Amino acid sequence: MSKYIMGIDNGSQSTKVTIFDLKGNQICYGSKALKNLYTAEGGVVLHPDDDLWDSVHDGIKDCLSKFHGNKNDILAIGLCTIRCCRALLKEDGSLAYPVLSWMDNRLSKPYIHENDEVKYVTTTSGYLANRMTGSFKDTCSNLEVYWPIDIETLEWSEDDKVIEANGLKRNQLFKIIQPGESYGSLKSKLCKEYGLKENIQVVATGNDKAVEALGSGINGDKSIMISLGTFISSMLVRDEYFEGAQNFFPTLACVPFKYVYESTGIRRGMWTVSWYKNILGDEVRNKAKELNISEEEYLNQIGGTVPPGSDGLITLLDWLNSSSHDFRKGIMLGFDHRHTNAHIYRSILEAISYNIKNNIYDMLDEIGSEIDNIIVIGGGSKSNLMMQIIADMFGLPTKRNEATSCACLGAAICTTKYLGIYDSFDEAIENMVRVKEVFEPNKNLYSFYDKINNKVIKNVRKHTDEVLKVAHSIF
Repeated sequence: MSKYIMGIDNGSQSTKVTIFDLKGNQICYGSKALKNLYTAEGGVVLHPDDDLWDSVHDGIKDCLSKFHGNKNDILAIGLCTIRCCRALLKEDGSLAYPVLSWMDNRLSKPYIHENDEVKYVTTTSGYLANRMTGSFKDTCSNLEVYWPIDIETLEWSEDDKVIEANGLKRNQLFKIIQPGESYGSLKSKLCKEYGLKENIQVVATGNDKAVEALGSGINGDKSIMISLGTFISSMLVRDEYFEGAQNFFPTLACVPFKYVYESTGIRRGMWTVSWYKNILGDEVRNKAKELNISEEEYLNQIGGTVPPGSDGLITLLDWLNSSSHDFRKGIMLGFDHRHTNAHIYRSILEAISYNIKNNIYDMLDEIGSEIDNIIVIGGGSKSNLMMQIIADMFGLPTKRNEATSCACLGAAICTTKYLGIYDSFDEAIENMVRVKEVFEPNKNLYSFYDKINNKVIKNVRKHTDEVLKVAHSIF
C-alpha cells in the first residue's frame, strides 16, 4: 500500500505544502499567500495579525483538498519555516506581539525585553510547532543570529553570561531538538479538522535555506546550490564550521553537526525580472496570449534570439543595496541602435549570473575549495535560457531537479529520517532527490563570458560609484 509524508515550507511570501510518496514523488501541492508585511518608521517590519500560522493552516487545507488517497496513509509532517525572525509568546503560546520579520531592524541586535506579557522568545519554527502540537520545542538549525546556542553540542549555552549577552533568560527559551526529531503529535482538534490520523507527528527540520540545500541534494564537497528567488544566494555543505568568514555566512545545516556556507546574495534578484516584465506591460501580455504561452516563456523566447553578451549591453543589479552601499543604483550601460527589449531582458539574466558567480568564487577562494557541478532551484530555474547562461558562464554542468519545492522535499527527507524509512540523510537524498535535466556548458562561451567579467564587470563600480554618490546626495 502507498504511504505518504507531508512537507511544509513556510516562507516570506507564502506557505507551500506538498505531499510526497516515500520515494520523493510529488503527489499533490497546495499553498497560501501571506499578507503584505506591516512596515513603520524605525525599521519596523512585522507579519500582521497571526498571518504566519494562518498561512500554514490554510496551506495544509489547500494541499489536502487535492489529495485523493487515504489520509490515514499520511505518516508524518515535516515543518520548515522562514529563518531569522523573532516570535514573542505569552505563557499559553499565543502571540504577545506580531512576529518580527527578518527585515525588522530589531533583528540586527539582541532581544530587548519591553513587554511583561512575553513569557517565551523563539523563532518561527518554535512558534509554528507550538501552534501545531502545543509543545515548547525548537529546532537547533533555525537558531542563527543572536541566539545563545553552542554549535559544538547543538544545545543552549551552559554559560549564563552568553544567554544574557543575547538579551535573554534561560526560562524564556524553548527546549532544543534536532532536525529529524519530533516536536510531538499534531493537536487532536487539527487532526479532526484535516481528517488526519490521531497522533500523527510533526517533525523538525531547519531554517528554510538549510532545508532547501538538503532538498536540492547537495551533499558532496564539489556541489553547489544556487537559489534563484527574490533573494538569490548559493550554498555549500561542509563538515566544519568556519570562523571569521568574510565573503559568506556559515550557519547550521539541516543535517545535525554539518554546516551550510551561504554566499553573499543578490537582493531583489529575480524580482528584477518581474519588474522589467511589468514595465513592458501589455506588449508582453498580448504577445504571450497570442502564442498561448506564459509571459515568462515569451521573454525567454525573445531573450534566446539575442547573442551572448547582449551585444555589449551591461547591467549591474544594484536595485536594492545594503545600508553600507545605499548610494548604488541599478545600471545599464552600452546602449546603441542594435538594442531592443530582448537585449535588456537577456542582459538582466546575464547580470544575475555574473553577480552570483563572483560571489561564489569569493567564497570558494576564501575557503580554498572548488566546485564541479551546480544545482539550480527556485522560480528562476524554470527558465531554460537562464539555466544555459549559468552553465556557460561557470563552464560547469548545471542541473535542474524534479521537485517543485526543494524546501518541501527537504522537510519530507527529515520526516523519513524520523520514521526510520532511511538510515541516514544521505540515503534519503539518494532515494528521494532526482535530477530532471542537465545543461552542459559551451566552453567557447565560457571563455567569452570570462573575458567580459574580468575586464568589464569587475571594474565598472570603481568608475560609477563616485558619480552615484553625488546623484544620491541630490535625489
